[in-house]
Amino acid sequence: MSKVPVQHLMNSPRRQRLLGAALGLCALILLPFVTFNTQAQGAFTPTGPVKIVVMFPPGGGTDAVARIVGEKLSERWKQPVVVENKAGAQGNIGTAFGAKAPADGYTLVFAHQGVFTVNPHLYKDMGVNPVRDLVPVARLTQQPYVLVAHPSVAANNLKELEALARSQPGKISFGSSASGPQLAVEYFKHTTGVDLLHVPYKGAGPAVIDALGGNINLLVANPASVAPHVKAGKLKGLVLFGAEGVDALVGVPTALEAGYPALADIPEWYGLAVPAGTPTATVQQLNLDITAVLADPQVIQRIRGLGLSPSPSTSEAFAAQIRRDYDRWGDLIKKAGITAN
Repeated sequence: MSKVPVQHLMNSPRRQRLLGAALGLCALILLPFVTFNTQAQGAFTPTGPVKIVVMFPPGGGTDAVARIVGEKLSERWKQPVVVENKAGAQGNIGTAFGAKAPADGYTLVFAHQGVFTVNPHLYKDMGVNPVRDLVPVARLTQQPYVLVAHPSVAANNLKELEALARSQPGKISFGSSASGPQLAVEYFKHTTGVDLLHVPYKGAGPAVIDALGGNINLLVANPASVAPHVKAGKLKGLVLFGAEGVDALVGVPTALEAGYPALADIPEWYGLAVPAGTPTATVQQLNLDITAVLADPQVIQRIRGLGLSPSPSTSEAFAAQIRRDYDRWGDLIKKAGITAN
């Protein structure tokens, strides 16, 4: 019996066909594992519902922006994006709740300027340290606060309000639903020496209702919460705590125009964050998706219609802004002796 060389067997067409089939079978067996590994190391794409935790109740700018952005993210991801409102303690409760969620990208925490940069200096225990326990993903909007008055208040601008407050110390009330807008008026009090009575609210919705009913004299809020009522003549716009006007509040003077330059640089911003420990690749992909949504003409129109200004940023730039505001407001709060109430 003749022997066939081993090299001939290895190079034979039949051997090559058998080897090819075996390799193909191995590839089919290993494909799920290879795909899983690639997805694990690559970009984050949700395969289930995503939650946006908003620390204030429905009816305010935070809720409106979260729902606009969430709707478009849902379309982009082909997954439900649900807004969950967790109000209380000037935004501390919802922020702490979101920070304790799994760090997997499926829980986004609405980042509010007052909660992230003011509250830590006012509360001994917020239940969360926003700088330590949350990672900034992207800024969404940036705009000035607006101070409005009930029509019965005998002041049509900030100069007249200052004079009125001096004649009635401690009797004119102002409401706010977060520490950020409260700080704007507290700074006005600090720089002018007037005495106003602060009335805190759990959310912009209840505060606006009381302002419309005359239960409080003044309200400081984001433009989204009050612009429709100013247009309707149900509230008077006294001043924007910024250097630039807002399309939805044409005619309301800026702090610069009103003669109060020290009050012209108190911006409010909204953004999104995730629990600390979320993979960097996930944060970066979320930033890309959110930035793409904010570039959508429909989203821009809807946000501007609220009286807010779309203002996307990188994760790093947003983190740097939070740190600057954190230090800045901490210094002001200490000098002015402002406390939570």
